[in-house]
Amino acid sequence: MGRGRLPGWSALLALLPCAALAQPCSGVVYLTFDTGNMRHAELIAETLRKHDVKATFFLANERTARGDYSLDASWGSYWKQRADEGHAFGSHTWRHGRIGPDTGDGHMKYRPAFGADEGRSVTLSPQDFCAELKRPDEALRAQTGRGLDAIWRAPGGRTTPAALDAARTCGYAHVRWAPAGFLGDELPSESYPNEALLAQALRNVRDGDVLMAHLGIWSRHDPFAPMIDPLIAGLKQRGMCFRTLREHPDYRAAQPPVALAAARAAR
Repeated sequence: MGRGRLPGWSALLALLPCAALAQPCSGVVYLTFDTGNMRHAELIAETLRKHDVKATFFLANERTARGDYSLDASWGSYWKQRADEGHAFGSHTWRHGRIGPDTGDGHMKYRPAFGADEGRSVTLSPQDFCAELKRPDEALRAQTGRGLDAIWRAPGGRTTPAALDAARTCGYAHVRWAPAGFLGDELPSESYPNEALLAQALRNVRDGDVLMAHLGIWSRHDPFAPMIDPLIAGLKQRGMCFRTLREHPDYRAAQPPVALAAARAAR
């Protein structure tokens, strides 16, 4: 054919933008990170940017590997960048305390990992527990201009009926993780090497699963954070798309806590 010949399909496809060639999702997963000691916070942020993946961060004011705390003003630029990138945020309690047992009348025991009551069991009323959940919201709002989404995760995933009820009252829905979504970054690397944990996740994660890891863990000798890169790549190769918990069917209809409080005050 002469010069007027239309380009073949291969040439046409080469001219199309990558987004136009994207395959539909075979499933959706929700990648979440708890604060931890923040040692690998920058690496994880770079990995998310590399893959154009939005995640959900659960924030507690934890002691970090550089000697400050994860919600200090010194981390403000980090959280501002994540907010500007479109990530979601939930509460992980302010002092990353162990919750339980319940003591009656809606009260519960709480053992803070940080702060004035570090390591000591205290009793919280429902109002006290709401204040504990809301303090990360106040810190994030001061640093980024936006607050938390209407979600929280208990440290270690351990809740009680009183804690769940109190959180619902002040506008927060609790988020667990799927069994296959436990990425194992807090397990001893001597017994659970990175390659085995990565292979397990790539094999077992399914559509709808919530995945959980940390921005840094004190105890693990061989950090799992570098595996987030091949994990995302491998799940994408399986056709998985990544979404924040704002888009999860169980949480996207929830009102932000501030809006909920305002609505109640107006009644």
